[in-house]
Amino acid sequence: MAEALVDVLWFIEGCEDEQMDPDDAVKVLEGFAHMLSTLSADQQQELIELVGEMAASETDLARREFLEGFPEGFGLIDEGPEQAFQE
Repeated sequence: MAEALVDVLWFIEGCEDEQMDPDDAVKVLEGFAHMLSTLSADQQQELIELVGEMAASETDLARREFLEGFPEGFGLIDEGPEQAFQE
């Protein structure tokens, strides 16, 4: 189930404006991030590990980058202080 949800998010993230209204895409992605914040710490860690396994076996570079950034991008892990100052 988690893999299917990640696939949907990957699709939404990559949609062009003609495929999906950008405001709707943001709402879906933010809603999903909020839902993830309600998971228990154990559930969040399990998802982080699953996404890490998916990234490790991914051959598509763009999708691998999405998967590698997923935990931080969806609020499962905090941005490190060294990353906060690079923006």
